Amino acid sequence: MSSRAKATRVDSAYDRLKSDILTGMLPPGFQAPEPEVASRLGMSRTPVREALIRLEADGLVELIPRRGARVIPVTGNDICEVFEILSVLEALAAQRAGENDASQEVLTEIEAVSDEADQALAAKDIDAWAQLDDKFHRLIAQASGNNRLEAEINGFLDQVLRANTVLLRLNQAPASCAADHRKLTAAIKSGEGGAAWEIARSHRLNGLKTMRKLLQDCGLTQV
Repeated sequence: MSSRAKATRVDSAYDRLKSDILTGMLPPGFQAPEPEVASRLGMSRTPVREALIRLEADGLVELIPRRGARVIPVTGNDICEVFEILSVLEALAAQRAGENDASQEVLTEIEAVSDEADQALAAKDIDAWAQLDDKFHRLIAQASGNNRLEAEINGFLDQVLRANTVLLRLNQAPASCAADHRKLTAAIKSGEGGAAWEIARSHRLNGLKTMRKLLQDCGLTQV
């Protein structure tokens, strides 16, 4: 197998396993030996093993000698820490997006995603809304123009998506005010970096309050 073909298979295994973890198809605590995981994907063990090593580095799985891989749960404390960190990182990304004239292409995509998210809410499709909310926040990070900042935010958003998949299904409503997305987009488009910073920060901190209440009401310590 050429090195390029091998890399492609590893990427494929990584993407498929990561998607299954983030959407809850492989739930927290799921554990399976490498051969079983490889069989699930219809792939050989070598690319699957390398994909699992990458997922372990992402903090999504734990590799256990002779017992395979286990999906690591997201604890309530993890969720709180992630939201607190994102309240700062996303505020910075929004500020930079407003001050650095984000490209029209990205802004158009952000508005399109917001439209789709509104439609999902109107249809009471909370799963679709969670996916679109995730995409919205990744686009804001992209609009910052800071590649390292975008990469950091995306890593934390993986954990948010995992929590949303469980908790928002229970709540059947967004974690924070959906209208904030429109306000944030408007601030960025008008070049109001300071306003964008404050909207993004408040949006995430309000989401944190909701997540804390959901965890308490549901009696959950992890998801």
